[in-house]
Amino acid sequence: MTFSLTETLASNIQNALENQEQTFIVDARNGQLRQQSESLKPDDENFYAIPEWNAADGFLMMENFVDSLHAPVVRDELKEILHSGRGVFRNFKNTLKNYPEVEKKWHSYKNRRMQFYINGWYNSLREIWGLEKLDLLPETDENLIHDDFIFRSYDSAFHKKEILLSVNADRFSDIQDAPEEVCSALCDLWSQRFEEADRNSQTGFICRSLSDEFAGCITVSSVSLRHERTMFLTCFFVPKNFRGLGIGTELLSMCLSELKAAGKKWLIIPNIIMPDTVFPLLTRMGFEKTGSGFAVKL
Repeated sequence: MTFSLTETLASNIQNALENQEQTFIVDARNGQLRQQSESLKPDDENFYAIPEWNAADGFLMMENFVDSLHAPVVRDELKEILHSGRGVFRNFKNTLKNYPEVEKKWHSYKNRRMQFYINGWYNSLREIWGLEKLDLLPETDENLIHDDFIFRSYDSAFHKKEILLSVNADRFSDIQDAPEEVCSALCDLWSQRFEEADRNSQTGFICRSLSDEFAGCITVSSVSLRHERTMFLTCFFVPKNFRGLGIGTELLSMCLSELKAAGKKWLIIPNIIMPDTVFPLLTRMGFEKTGSGFAVKL
């Protein structure tokens, strides 16, 4: 007897896989889960065993998720927990609560991976039944960052002070082994340039978490009246706790789209200090190295 893998059944199977204390089977007669017992066991006709899932599978999934993170602060903390060898699952869960955005990303990642696993099991049954396999790929959340964060147009009156405080608080910590005096001087230099650009009507976007935390920004300004169609980057910053979540990519993408719609021709990045991790993003977005800076044609 066959059964359909409905959305409800797939969700119930996932919950059952995470339940390490009880064993469940699928009742093909009504497409529902039932708890296995001495009198109710899989017979591959009316009752089917759900796919196996154990603590080792769960640990491997957590390990793969942590390896995929680009947020160094969270990644290092979670890696330490995975290698602690004690209370791993509980501590992993509790630590994620300190990083709501990463926690949401984890749940989405876990759901996709487990649903993919369940879909593979179901297609194996369909093959046994002599039926064609179904394309049951779970939906991804790659384009759902606007569900997790709020993006607003930059408004100097409301956002300038916060950006200055956030960037300066970071104190260019991405500069490895730089003397404190150098970091302090760079902060002052950047602040002066940002203030000057702000007087020339900067535009851009600011990102906030759903709990209203500052999560990133990008601002640009025109080079001069003589070069009105050429803009330059004045600020591009994502706090460490929010890196690796796609915020920087989205901010840059939104900014480039707005500049192109406004009839601008170029966006240049002068020789400013930025972490090496930004360079691959710039390349993906079409920027080319120009001297000690970057430029992209819109």
